[in-house]
Amino acid sequence: MNKFSALKLLLIILISVNTVVWGQNGWKAGVARTIITPNENIWMAGYASRTQPADGKIHDLWAKAVALQDAKGNKSLLVTSDILGFPKDVSDYIREEIRKKHGLSKAQIILNSSHTHSGPVLNKALEDIYPITPDQQAKINRYTSNLASEIIKLADAALNNFEPVTLHSANGVTRFQVNRRNNPANLLTVLPELKGPNDYAVPVIKLTNAKGDIKAIIFGYACHPTVLSGLQWSGDYPGFAQIELEKNHPGATALFFQGASGDQNPLPRHTVALAKQFGFELAAAVDRVLEEEMKELSPELATSYAEIDLKFAKLPTSDDFKAARNSSINYVNKWATRLENQVKNKEKLPVSYPYPVQAWRLGNQALINLAGEVTIEYAIKIKKIFGVETFVMAYSNDVMGYIPSLTVLREGGYEGDTSQMVYGLPSVWEPSIESSIIQTAIQVGQEAGIPFP
Repeated sequence: MNKFSALKLLLIILISVNTVVWGQNGWKAGVARTIITPNENIWMAGYASRTQPADGKIHDLWAKAVALQDAKGNKSLLVTSDILGFPKDVSDYIREEIRKKHGLSKAQIILNSSHTHSGPVLNKALEDIYPITPDQQAKINRYTSNLASEIIKLADAALNNFEPVTLHSANGVTRFQVNRRNNPANLLTVLPELKGPNDYAVPVIKLTNAKGDIKAIIFGYACHPTVLSGLQWSGDYPGFAQIELEKNHPGATALFFQGASGDQNPLPRHTVALAKQFGFELAAAVDRVLEEEMKELSPELATSYAEIDLKFAKLPTSDDFKAARNSSINYVNKWATRLENQVKNKEKLPVSYPYPVQAWRLGNQALINLAGEVTIEYAIKIKKIFGVETFVMAYSNDVMGYIPSLTVLREGGYEGDTSQMVYGLPSVWEPSIESSIIQTAIQVGQEAGIPFP
């Protein structure tokens, strides 16, 4: 046997041994899903212009989960959901219950929301913008409690249903997101070009079972689900994308996660036909990725998590409250009244907010996970640090407000300034917000073993 033949034989043996080891001690996954459509016509989240609660549905709202276990027994749980966002109290409760039942830390759990504006209002979320009656508040409280219970049951189902799988990942592309700060929607048809930062990536993770069938499709996009603004429950374009993918791949569960879409809108919008179109476009982008070669992810899972105190620039004064009470905008009046009452009752207004930053590494696939309505520059900068194939999630674990980049913060406008009142925050963020988040993303990324390119 010559040297070349001997090397070839050795390579075949090594590949065979590796295949056997991975087959026995490779990835395992559990997948679960549950309908979370409200059974009462409660108020809908996302638009202050609505004048009544929901009165029907276009399609059901879903929560879905994928539990992962690597070759060493390390576990993690991803939950996706057709809601505007998990408030801190709800998220903390769910994650603590999962910790007590399954021993998973916050680093190992992601609670992501699609941010659909056709889902239900939750307790302690954007409470100043809705005309909530006591009867409606009781319904919202019941739904919020039931949702938390359903998510915990969903986690149980996924974590108790492991089977061998292989994982593959790749990035696709689609281009219906538009930077809303730089491109007025009413001028879209006459603009000679679209301006402003964007990230058109469509991150995809494919899970296949021992038979080679697709078990789950995890995919994302950075674009507000604000095509629809009516009174019927809907997952908006992400809902239609998931329905289409599950139709194209019978037996598979499609899970959508939201990216850094704080300043990204689907345009044009406001019809069901457009929501379907964008959903089909996104599903087509995912299907293209699934049909092409994807990188296989070795069965190695690492997670890291940190919470940082994001500081507010300044606390409001009595003059600020007075000006806000004179505003013609209803939620601004409510904001001023609520915070002023807190001050009168000698309750301290917060000077900072505990902001979660998270990193997962699945084999050599990096995933950086942020909370709040993160603007697109964060995704762009994180990809410059960890590489363009990095997946960036936002709207995870807590949606407490908009997270502007330093550029957006300085420019002001809705995402940088006035949106803070919508979320009931006492002030705009300090200019250190971007550097604090990026530095922490680097920290948790390194702790999870994500290399620099």
